[in-house]
Amino acid sequence: MKFSWGRVWAACFLLGLAAHSWADESSSLLPHGDMESSQGEGPQGWPTPDGVTWEEEAGNHFLRLTADIDKLITVYREVRVQPGHKALKLTFRVRVQALERGKANWHDGRIILNFKDADGNKLSGGAAPSFQGSTDGWSERSVELLVPDGAVNLEVMPALFQAKSGSYDLDDLRLVAIDPAPLLEKREADAKKRAAEVARRAALVQPQIPKPLASQLPPTLHVEGNQILDSDGKPVWLQGVSIPSMEWSGGGENILKSVRVSLNDWHARVIRLCIRENFWKGTGPYQLDGGAGYRQLVDDVVNLAGANGVYVVLDLHRFRAPEAVHVEFWRDVATRYKDHPVVLFELYNEPHDLSWKVWRDGGFVSTEKSSDSLVVTENKEKLKGFESVGMQALVDAVRETGARNIVIAGGLDWSYDLSGILKGYALADRGGHGIVYSTHVYPWKSDWQGKFIAVAKVHPIFIGECGATEERLEFIPPEQHEAPVTWVPDFLGLVQQNQYHWTAWSFHPKASPCLLNDWDYTPTPYWGEPALRALSGVKFPPGKLR
Repeated sequence: MKFSWGRVWAACFLLGLAAHSWADESSSLLPHGDMESSQGEGPQGWPTPDGVTWEEEAGNHFLRLTADIDKLITVYREVRVQPGHKALKLTFRVRVQALERGKANWHDGRIILNFKDADGNKLSGGAAPSFQGSTDGWSERSVELLVPDGAVNLEVMPALFQAKSGSYDLDDLRLVAIDPAPLLEKREADAKKRAAEVARRAALVQPQIPKPLASQLPPTLHVEGNQILDSDGKPVWLQGVSIPSMEWSGGGENILKSVRVSLNDWHARVIRLCIRENFWKGTGPYQLDGGAGYRQLVDDVVNLAGANGVYVVLDLHRFRAPEAVHVEFWRDVATRYKDHPVVLFELYNEPHDLSWKVWRDGGFVSTEKSSDSLVVTENKEKLKGFESVGMQALVDAVRETGARNIVIAGGLDWSYDLSGILKGYALADRGGHGIVYSTHVYPWKSDWQGKFIAVAKVHPIFIGECGATEERLEFIPPEQHEAPVTWVPDFLGLVQQNQYHWTAWSFHPKASPCLLNDWDYTPTPYWGEPALRALSGVKFPPGKLR
């Protein structure tokens, strides 16, 4: 091989670049973070919308964000993530002055850091240093981030989320690339600790949950007309609660304890368990066991409920429209619980912003929002276009395994609107014990008669989510908010008068509308207490329809 100084120089140059990608902290990826350069009446590169001011103290400039309980105040910056950047470090100075949290836990001050891919989709791996109370003058803070695969941009957004009062000052923001090795080692160590803790808890809990004998299990259910019947042909009325957290956590939060309390103290006869396909498969955050612990926890819930003669609805807690990955999920779940008398399959949590034809048969889901002016957008996720397999494909995936378990299908408008079922878009069961249609009824939903009551005369319906809050949630228009004191008794009266199947949302102190005030399982006065009375057999008189 011919010797070449050019090759040596080039190799050294490239090695220098690789080292420089995290070793040189002199140049910040976030320009003008010291707030000293001016542009018009504000700092260069930093917008100053309402609630944000450019301040000066003893010759030093900084940003000040001042709380407004009715507003989200935010400053938006975007940084291009370079291919060689595997980890980033943000340092800054902050001074917090009497910052009081608003109505929700996240109504505080923070710096939102969102990684985005080339299509603008949010990726995991961000962080949000938050601020409350007061600091003793200026405080230096930092946060280190692993850059997720596929990230091309990082959004840096100092913000105040409807905080009650106070302010915070921000200065000297610097964003630099760093060596990812220490963060990767820490992540792996933390994951191992969490996996060990999950295993420890499972070992403690498992002996308390013997697998029920066949004679202890409740009878298998099937659909006839608009009723759910047991194996003797007697009508069954499913009433209970929805238990969340396994859709956002691979270990859930107090899952088995919540099941026991809901059975023993709240008289639930059905548990709606929210789950997700990534945790089931074992690809969720901090999962190192291929999903074995997660699947075991679902088994434990099924066994515990079955031993008490109670049914479990396994709810795939996803939004918008089903995709191919959800077909594979249901094939796996249906194979595991094939003809299990305790288990019903809720195919997809909340479809929305698509046509009835695409809902049933699949097709391209566009980025367009619903044209119905009464439909409330229940989260701020940006709509994206993609191919959906449709709900019928999920039914078929279950039936192809030979599983005849009842399946439950939610309608449009975040699973509220079932009107299309009577307009030619009903699903074909194809060899099972029947299909039940799910509706989610909340105070901001109107036209009960057209959206689900008419369907209930032909098909059994399952009100998989329902509930009310004292305070208006931020996504609800003021004219569509109704106080629980009027809505709850009228709704419960309707449910009892018609014996609609229902699970109240939610058996958790933080997933609103909350049945619980705390992990002592104290019922909330506005929703938990009346729901508990209804589940205990207290009758509510029929009220007016919405």
